Amino acid sequence: MPSRSDEPRRDATGSRRGSSRNGGVSGERGGEPGVGGISDARAYTPRGRTVRDGGGRAEQRRNPRTSRTQDPFRPALQVLDGGRSAATRGGARAGAAPRRESTAGRTTVVRTVTDRTPRGEAPVGTPRRRVGGREPRRGDRPAGRRPARKAPRPPRLADPGRRLRLGTALALALFVAIGVRLVVLQAVDTPAYADGGMAERLRTVPLPAPRGAILDRDGAALAHSVEARYVYADPTKIEDIAATAQTLSPLLGMPASELAEKMKPRKRISGVDSQFEYLARGVDVGRAREIMALKLPGIAAHRDERREVPGGDLAANLIGFTSLDMVGLEGLEARYDDLLHGEDGQRVFEIGLGALAAPIPGGYSRTTKAKPGSSIVLTIDRDLQYTVQRILSDRMAAVQGSTGAAVVLDARTGEVLAQASHPTYNAAKPQASDPTDREDAATSFVVDPGSVHKAITFGAALQEGVITPDTVFPVANGIRKGDTWFPDTHRADGRRMSVAGMMAHSSNVGTIQIADQLGPERLLDYQQRFGLGKPTGVGMPGEASGRLLPVQEWSESSHGSVPIGHSVDATPLQMAAVYAAIANDGTYVQPRLVKETIAPDGTRTPNKEPVTRQVLSPDNAAALRTMMEAVTTVDNATGLAAAVPGYRVAGKTGTGWRLVEGKKQPGDVASFIGMAPADDPKYVIAVFVHSPSGGGGRVSAPAFKEMMTFALRHFRVPPSGDPAPKFTVFP
Repeated sequence: MPSRSDEPRRDATGSRRGSSRNGGVSGERGGEPGVGGISDARAYTPRGRTVRDGGGRAEQRRNPRTSRTQDPFRPALQVLDGGRSAATRGGARAGAAPRRESTAGRTTVVRTVTDRTPRGEAPVGTPRRRVGGREPRRGDRPAGRRPARKAPRPPRLADPGRRLRLGTALALALFVAIGVRLVVLQAVDTPAYADGGMAERLRTVPLPAPRGAILDRDGAALAHSVEARYVYADPTKIEDIAATAQTLSPLLGMPASELAEKMKPRKRISGVDSQFEYLARGVDVGRAREIMALKLPGIAAHRDERREVPGGDLAANLIGFTSLDMVGLEGLEARYDDLLHGEDGQRVFEIGLGALAAPIPGGYSRTTKAKPGSSIVLTIDRDLQYTVQRILSDRMAAVQGSTGAAVVLDARTGEVLAQASHPTYNAAKPQASDPTDREDAATSFVVDPGSVHKAITFGAALQEGVITPDTVFPVANGIRKGDTWFPDTHRADGRRMSVAGMMAHSSNVGTIQIADQLGPERLLDYQQRFGLGKPTGVGMPGEASGRLLPVQEWSESSHGSVPIGHSVDATPLQMAAVYAAIANDGTYVQPRLVKETIAPDGTRTPNKEPVTRQVLSPDNAAALRTMMEAVTTVDNATGLAAAVPGYRVAGKTGTGWRLVEGKKQPGDVASFIGMAPADDPKYVIAVFVHSPSGGGGRVSAPAFKEMMTFALRHFRVPPSGDPAPKFTVFP
């Protein structure tokens, strides 16, 4: 059977020789003869030693895949092989001639294989040989030895410098990030974190500013503040609310139930437990010491002030009162609250929590000092105020009056020396009074002044030349204007009457006849120049302005009612200022209550100068005063009860109506306004009384007499040197 050309043949030594398909011998490298076959070249030990022929050893056929699997150290040995000489590396890489060894008369080719390829494939880059005129196929056994593959390059070792730089950069980035975060926490977010729990640790203690005093013209205190204590509770520390309330009730003068309600635990708006609740304000210092001596848990006291009104009801309707927090609520206390109150201070400090609820040494603490308020000096004379109030009260009781007012003015300066109201109240305990009791009647009591308004009509007629002090004309018993009949109480029966007699008998007819010659426009002008129709600006809050009837609104009856003081709304203070202008030689001076202010450092600042204007000439003012003296001197005159022994008195009685929201109220408003001494007036006093019935001569004139008598003696005004002139009513 013919042998296949691709079967291996054995030589005499038993070695197999590979043959190619064309029967040729395996190719040789470097021109050397092919002594051994390709199998001989590939037969090697795991450590790279060649398998030598001979010695009867059985040749092993090598499987490349098995060899690689069984030789795990081969790649490392190839790396180490890089340490050989350049010549050796060159021979191995270039396919250098194998070295020969002679063993027992035969030659064995020893090849060192440094590279190999999978069976049947040529090394990369090696041209493929044609076998038997065709391209070699996969699985064909090569005809000769394959060239060795290049030894793999050793792996590149890590660069330590690069690693160091990278690590340094990462570390620096980490530290920068931490530093930036610390800066943000310390500089940007610090307030937020610091204030997070500050609200629970801060305590605020108010430092009330001492309120300024209200003094009379001589410096006597009408209202002032004194040191006191406020008692407060910390509901979080009270152990027994009921027992604590029962203990404090008699000491504070408050019901135990009210105290217990204030001691109940409660939450503030922020959700924190309340640790401060007022129990009482303005407690006497001695009483506060008694309470502190009891050492009740959760009960404490601190400095406070209390408003004292030494006179009780003395000028109470003027002064007004304050709240427990020293805020002015009525009267001058309210009008000048900003000046009197000053600026409160406070102490804000940090305390511990729980058992350590005490100021923290070195903790947050800020104190804002209180700025005391300024004091105001009034034009009021305390002694005169007391006397006027007493006389008014007695007169109101005698005539069963409901509302009364009395005003005393300095005729030259416009200063209000006394301003009394009835009813009145105790400004030290205002809670027990009715709101109507606290009104200042002199500035809020709006009335139809009645016949006291006739002084304006006569003064305007004198100034405009309509009449003179010697004017005489017939006066009827009554006159009709429109649909209204205006009679006289003192009948003239058509006789000629002097203007002084018209004043003495308060003639409505004579006054209306004079007003007809004067004209409504000029009469209205003089009403305004005398200060009617607008507030005086004396300084009282809520002062009424009164109202004048515009000429275009006059009806036929208005020509009769307006000249005699009806259809005119005015306050007692406005009418008193009219008479003060007549007493001051025709110069109107704005009334004022505040004389000066005293700053906390003692600096005194006078009040601004009052508004003044000339209404009548001095001669006409003097002539008008003389006419009004007839009211207190002429027989059967209306104001005889107002005469003051030893002094000349000029004045006028009046009977008007009280208006509330434009509606006439039952009863009459009796009034008398006068001045003394008439030849050189120093003071003007106006008295208004709302009573069931009665004219000014019977109701108000006696009160005026008592008040003026005291005022003249109090200020040591010498009696009049010359007697009053003699008047003829019916020449």
